[in-house]
Amino acid sequence: MKAATKDYVSTANPCKVCRPLGACLAYRGVEGTVPYLHGSQGCATYIRRYLIGHFREPVDIASSSLGENEAVHGGGSSLVAGLHNAAGKYEAGMIGLATTCLTEVQGEDLSPALHKFARESTTPVVHASTPSFNGTHIDGFHDAVNAMVSQLADDNMPHEGFNLLPGMVSPADLRHLRELCGMYGMPVTILPDYSETMDGPVLEDAVAIPTGGTKLSDIRKMAGARATLELGRTLAEKGSAGQILADRHEVQLWRTGMPIGLRETDAFLARLEEITGRETPAELALDRGRLVDAFIDAHKVLRSKRVAVVADEDLAIGLVSFLTEMGADVVLVVSGGTSKKLDAEIARVCASLRENTPRTIQGGDFRDFEEAAGALKAEDKGIDLVLGSSKAYRLCRQWGIPLIRVGFPVHDRFGSQRILHLGYEGALRLLDQVANALIEARQDDNEVGYGYW
Repeated sequence: MKAATKDYVSTANPCKVCRPLGACLAYRGVEGTVPYLHGSQGCATYIRRYLIGHFREPVDIASSSLGENEAVHGGGSSLVAGLHNAAGKYEAGMIGLATTCLTEVQGEDLSPALHKFARESTTPVVHASTPSFNGTHIDGFHDAVNAMVSQLADDNMPHEGFNLLPGMVSPADLRHLRELCGMYGMPVTILPDYSETMDGPVLEDAVAIPTGGTKLSDIRKMAGARATLELGRTLAEKGSAGQILADRHEVQLWRTGMPIGLRETDAFLARLEEITGRETPAELALDRGRLVDAFIDAHKVLRSKRVAVVADEDLAIGLVSFLTEMGADVVLVVSGGTSKKLDAEIARVCASLRENTPRTIQGGDFRDFEEAAGALKAEDKGIDLVLGSSKAYRLCRQWGIPLIRVGFPVHDRFGSQRILHLGYEGALRLLDQVANALIEARQDDNEVGYGYW
């Protein structure tokens, strides 16, 4: 007897962006690198639009610009010609190659074309397979990081530095992570580092490739580092960049979640203590104390407020941990990711602070979010606040619910590249936003409004 299966329902406004986009962003975090898409020109235009809208920076993405003939007969020759053009036009130190739906569905073996280019050019090419019909922009980001570590990290001469693999965070987060690591007095290689390439100063003259990014020489030396600290609780057990370094080069691997809020930041700093052998600086203890004080001050505003989170998996886990610490009641978590770890990790960060865990939806879209939120409203258990990307705005406006914009993409507000999510400082900024949004909503809903005499 044939097993019953759920009727297929098409995705409506997914809670994710395409896989090659994440790879292009990761490649932008390496010095002198040009992201290159092997596919049609439309894919590059789509991804450029999303990245420019979020970061407010010019973004060049090279493309094979395949047409109908190459789609049928193969695009190897176009790939070689395109790589030569990119290497020459941009004077690239490296080309970061990602694939799109067209070439992945076609199934062409790119090895002959890449070998041909390698014989004809000294520009290194890192290749990541990123089919956008499978996975999310977060998957593509990790694909590119894994490929760079796998294909470049070959200098296993021991040194006293350590590696930090932060995942897809904001440029402000990257700058803050570098500052935190610097307080422990040990050299760190952050991969990728687009804190300058995606949030740089104004220039008098345009440049083909912005300055900044992780140096290729430092990536090669990651194989000889003392340790690797990899952020993310939904990473694959095998095949991550940190695991590659551990398996191939015996680099000690540490993992922790994104340091959002009190407990996850505590865990991150504890790992830095273990890796460096140094105690956490006193100034960070002051930052922690200020955050705890803010929790106490804002508790009467945040207590039992019903909050929904729509975000990438690891960001969502950190946000739920942080919101729960503040006394908020997180009732719904929706993510486009499909790691199958979201339920367990959400339950873990909620376990000591609340009896019930929020409903979680993995691999979801904004229709799922709308239906789940509507069901809560029908039970007279509506939502007071949403944390998510700009894609949540339409529904929040429809329901009259305030939206705190976090993560990616944020394209309807300025400053998204400067949103600080991480560390005690990031938690303080988010706390102020959350508390003030709830106060403002209460004032706007009140006939009297607000007065102070």
